[in-house]
Amino acid sequence: MRRFRKTLTIAALTTLLVGSTAGWASESSRSAPSGPLPGTAAWLADDWLGSKLPDPAAATPAEVAAFFAGLTGLQQQRLAEDHPTVVGNLDGAPVNLRYEANAPAGDQVLAYDPRGRGLIAQVTGDLAKATHVAVIVPGSDIDISAFDRTARWAADLQEEAGDDTAVIAWAGYTTPSGIGLDLATGRLAEAGAERLTRFTDGLEAAGLPDPSLFCHSYGSVVCGLAAPDTDASDIVVMGSPGMRADDVTALDTEARVWAAKSPHDWIDRVPDVEVLGLGHGADPTSSGFGATVLPADDVPAHDAYFATGTSTLAAFAAIAGGDL
Repeated sequence: MRRFRKTLTIAALTTLLVGSTAGWASESSRSAPSGPLPGTAAWLADDWLGSKLPDPAAATPAEVAAFFAGLTGLQQQRLAEDHPTVVGNLDGAPVNLRYEANAPAGDQVLAYDPRGRGLIAQVTGDLAKATHVAVIVPGSDIDISAFDRTARWAADLQEEAGDDTAVIAWAGYTTPSGIGLDLATGRLAEAGAERLTRFTDGLEAAGLPDPSLFCHSYGSVVCGLAAPDTDASDIVVMGSPGMRADDVTALDTEARVWAAKSPHDWIDRVPDVEVLGLGHGADPTSSGFGATVLPADDVPAHDAYFATGTSTLAAFAAIAGGDL
């Protein structure tokens, strides 16, 4: 009966969204970066090294890493100086080289695309020396202009986890904006999962440890879809509307899966069903899903899982730092 009521709820929600958000529904599409990064044509035409440079759209992160490994330090430096928008976003390129290319955008920026609403990834901690790496994948309404909260979460998690852990705030996909169909469907999550997979492949190609993924709200949908293709050691979801999977087995991952949901989180009112592509499926904190459920009774709100002093932040730090 409860599932039937939730099905009716999502049906009503669908009618509301379709009937009232025609103008909104294309907002994320209009603001999503598309096409090659600026500077790609010049990069591909550069014959300074006497050979073709790897195509940013076609080369795998492993191929990119192998290419840079064959260059001298001066050659790498020149490419970063001549083609910063490409090198700064090239998964598999050396970390410090990407920092240098993205220096005008900020400190330890690992990726930066200012087009549309913008995409960014920024590191807290010493990524090159870290023995543990965590990646925070945020949910809706996060872009360059609203990145501060995700960056703060990364700083708080890194401080709690310790110096041997580096944390990446990854706003590297186009998130849903406002309330509408993009929030209720997996369209943006599917594109985000591809980008997240490539990003984590780039970390591996750069010789970094397998990351733990911390996925908030709609970001957990992204992580659920990316799960089969990433080498994440752990996938931690919080305030999740679902992962587009019936249970942990359906995620097809070797990562440990953890879930947290506060009793004060409005997400609990979201139907945990998927009907005709709307909704994101089972609640990851439900008993039948199979994730390890983390205590979250002291989390006061949907956006407070990384708040200092909460049981969730302490557990997240233990997972990120390899202590749990």
